[in-house]
Amino acid sequence: MKIKIKGTEYELNFGIRFVRELDKVASVSNNGVSLGMALMRTLPALQTYDPVALCNVIYASAYDNKPRPTIDDVEDFIDNEVSLEDLEKYFDDILKEINESTATKLVAKNLKA
Repeated sequence: MKIKIKGTEYELNFGIRFVRELDKVASVSNNGVSLGMALMRTLPALQTYDPVALCNVIYASAYDNKPRPTIDDVEDFIDNEVSLEDLEKYFDDILKEINESTATKLVAKNLKA
């Protein structure tokens, strides 16, 4: 999946590295110890159209781009460049990608059960 932020096109990837990157920005922690689980927390948030979850996912999935967009770039993109219709489409397209990626589809499937 590709996304254009500030005129630059970025490739979004939803494999293992995406999950690791998402854990860096959205993991659960207990007494300062990261427990991971960001994907399990993020999927329901995406399904309810949480914009912070969307920003975290876009940022985490853009890990392989040089240069990578900053989290501020992603937030500005959502706040200023995206129409309401396009925003809903981004949520839907990203959920589709996560549901189809080998690394993430089992988590997504188990959360639906």
